[in-house]
Amino acid sequence: MRKLIALGTAVVLAAALTGSVSATEGGTRGGDWATWQKDPLGSRFAAAEHHIRPHNVANLKLKWAFAYPKTEATGVRSAPAVVGDTIYFGGSDGRFYARDAKTGAARWEFDLRSVDPAGRAVVWDGPAVEYGKVYFGDARGYFYALNARTGTLAWVTRVDSHPFATVTSSPIVHKGRVYVGVSSNENEGGRDYPCCTFRGHVDALDARTGELDWRYHTVPEPQQVGTWPSGAARYEPSGAGVWSSPVIDPRSNTLYVGTGQNYTGSGGDFDTLLALDTRTGGVRWKNQVTEADTWRTLCNDPDPEGYCPGLADGTALDYDIGATPNIVRTGGRTLVGVGQKMGVYHMFDARTGEVLWRRQLGVPLPSGGISGIQWGSSYDGRLLYIPTYYADPGTLFAVNPVNGDVVWQTPAPADGCTTGGAAQVPHPLCAPAHGAPASSSPGLAWVGGVDGKLRAYDTRNGRILWSYDTVRVFNGVNGIEGMGSAITGTGGGTVVANGMVYVQSGYWPEYSTEKGHVLLAFGL
Repeated sequence: MRKLIALGTAVVLAAALTGSVSATEGGTRGGDWATWQKDPLGSRFAAAEHHIRPHNVANLKLKWAFAYPKTEATGVRSAPAVVGDTIYFGGSDGRFYARDAKTGAARWEFDLRSVDPAGRAVVWDGPAVEYGKVYFGDARGYFYALNARTGTLAWVTRVDSHPFATVTSSPIVHKGRVYVGVSSNENEGGRDYPCCTFRGHVDALDARTGELDWRYHTVPEPQQVGTWPSGAARYEPSGAGVWSSPVIDPRSNTLYVGTGQNYTGSGGDFDTLLALDTRTGGVRWKNQVTEADTWRTLCNDPDPEGYCPGLADGTALDYDIGATPNIVRTGGRTLVGVGQKMGVYHMFDARTGEVLWRRQLGVPLPSGGISGIQWGSSYDGRLLYIPTYYADPGTLFAVNPVNGDVVWQTPAPADGCTTGGAAQVPHPLCAPAHGAPASSSPGLAWVGGVDGKLRAYDTRNGRILWSYDTVRVFNGVNGIEGMGSAITGTGGGTVVANGMVYVQSGYWPEYSTEKGHVLLAFGL
């Protein structure tokens, strides 16, 4: 039995709303893409792009590639930021880079291990560039501010000392503060692990100093409630990590962000869209979209008896909100929408949290980790562009934000795994699926595939106008070879900035780990 709170298909808006304001309202600078969300509203829409259009997108060519050295961790998932003539990005090799956005020539690089040589010094989120600094987190729970011109360390703080804490949430900067969510990999612990004690949270840090201004925890302090069958201590409730990236309405000073599932027990703000006051962290409203969702990786074991009680009643689903919200202004009203791993896109009144409509887009699979809407959508001031993951098949939907009506839908091409690099280096998990967020620019929507192909779609009708196969070997401008792979995760989101298109290729499932993976830059 699947438990979902009040799912309908569409429409609860009382009256038709028409018109819109710029999707890029607030904080944007021309053609730059300075933060993962693109702007405070989370549009992921390059409104100022005037070079690449539907009539000439077929002429896009690879201009340069950056190849990461082969390391133990090869997956890349840190989407770049582009400001002026510089591109900023982190990778799988424990380093953060600034390079010339047009040529790939080196500017500077920073070694995360200079702060702490231990642990996974890997960048898993996209940076935000503001106030002359570059802000980003790593897989160990450290959060950094570097001088954007020189790469020198301005400050660093550990946003959580829990040994499994990690930062996948990409920061956003607003009125002197940096806002970021914190998640963890503690749910991967085995049978003998005392699961679980991590609490998800949203932090507001002083942008100048890194000092914590406020913190909002998503679950209460976990308490020991007995033992697991192995004898290991059992704690509840736990989890509800903040995997997704926040967005901010600068008019109301409200931050919106989604949360993950419980690891143990059932409690707190799991599977919830939060609306928080940016100044205090106080709750303005919250809407929990599932009644119960307690999941850890042991739920996938052949014999999880005693470790995953939710399997018996169908509440261990991993149906959290990993996607970043979209703030929509239309007809004099502000809405906020977000996708969920069970394939539903939810639209709320941004002021009250009232549900306006819900639309089932993806196919809910037994584990939400590979189904539904994963990392995010794009809004170009007219339509929402929402990709689905392993959804039989994964599809890019264009949706009317007013009522949830599907304007067009384009399935991932059925031959994606039987042509190009995916066919030459086959992988059992290759499928027509979208594990990356969508982006858009005037007339075009962009999304990469598990088959390693980056595609540009005509926003009028969903027709694919351009495709590039990244599953191949590239000669990097840094003097080494790298190989593309699946375009998934947060880093698989396309960045369109100042006449160029950028994407990281090489996250799960990886077609080859014999080489490091790649950042690719395209232009006309």
